Amino acid sequence: MSTHHTHARSTLPVAGEDHARLTIDLSALADNWRAMARRSGAARTAAVLKADAYGIGLEPAARTFHLAGARDFFVATPAEGAALRATLPDVRIYVLSGMWAGSERLFFEFDLVPVIASEEQLAVFMAAVSDGRDHPCVLHVDTGMSRLGLRVEDALALAGDVARPASFSPIMLLSHLACADDPSHPLNRQQLQRFRTAVDAFDGIDATLANSAGIFLGEDYHFTLTRPGISLYGGAAVNDVPNPMKPVVTAEARILQVREAKAGESVSYGATTVFSRGTRIAVAAVGYADGYMRALSGSGVPLRKTNIPGASGVLHGRTVPLIGRVTMDLTHFDVTDLPEGSVRAGDFIELFGRSMPIEDVARAGGTIDYELLTSLGSRYERRYEAVKK
Repeated sequence: MSTHHTHARSTLPVAGEDHARLTIDLSALADNWRAMARRSGAARTAAVLKADAYGIGLEPAARTFHLAGARDFFVATPAEGAALRATLPDVRIYVLSGMWAGSERLFFEFDLVPVIASEEQLAVFMAAVSDGRDHPCVLHVDTGMSRLGLRVEDALALAGDVARPASFSPIMLLSHLACADDPSHPLNRQQLQRFRTAVDAFDGIDATLANSAGIFLGEDYHFTLTRPGISLYGGAAVNDVPNPMKPVVTAEARILQVREAKAGESVSYGATTVFSRGTRIAVAAVGYADGYMRALSGSGVPLRKTNIPGASGVLHGRTVPLIGRVTMDLTHFDVTDLPEGSVRAGDFIELFGRSMPIEDVARAGGTIDYELLTSLGSRYERRYEAVKK
């Protein structure tokens, strides 16, 4: 297995600094895509590459998915689509935010497919193709998310409009599930029924409804294309069940100092943790500027007065609790219960990854693994473990 380093997202960190690092397992990334493709049955399986591929790096993620077999990709913005086109010249790229006035050139120049989300966007698209330009689009239908998309009744009216220009012929219908992470939620079936109504009205075009969690809902939700996102990156798609995906990202931080505190002393801002015993503290070089968010401090954060435990890390194979408040650049861990002398400055503590599930860390911060991944700062040294041959 080979490993290479990149600092593509920033001029930082400089070589040798290595204050915090991300190890990104591209074999696990490829395996996760193949697993979701198998779960998708007869449907084609896309890959969602929004937000710099959920924080892990657009180019290496895109190449890995393409090597695994993906040929359809979703991004949020045309700028993301343009960056992806430079990496993958021969795939289909869908832009979820749609087309607006001033963005048309990017769509045509980089062969991006807009996901049309409103009557206003439809007007912009129709004006852009009025010169006879043949360009594909997808129609977004809102079936219950109340975010983007035409209402179902408006989509049905459009489908039945005999005056509809022949040049408006979407290649696919798209909708998004609001509650798929809760398989028993009644809105899932309601959205499915509404989407089927719209798909039937457009007669014979492709359709995509299932995100990662939607794929786990089963074949009824798969239609002709599925579009997994968080599951590909090792995140948990469905609530309260074991996560079957392989961890992709392991985040670690260097221990800068190991220090002793006496009973009665406190640590970090606000003195929210006061020690009841003599305590050994490992001070790690990571903080909320690196996306290791302040909320991971647990009940030590003001306005969170309930007894919420903070996050933990893994050091020398042992779980150690976060103590005090996470600060901009530094976080403290209690290593008292590890053998004396076993923790030294220069050691690395795992924040999440192979030994500490990312969903557990996110839960400790009152958030979701999506937010942890997409908040990763630019100061990590990124190490990509190449796909095993």
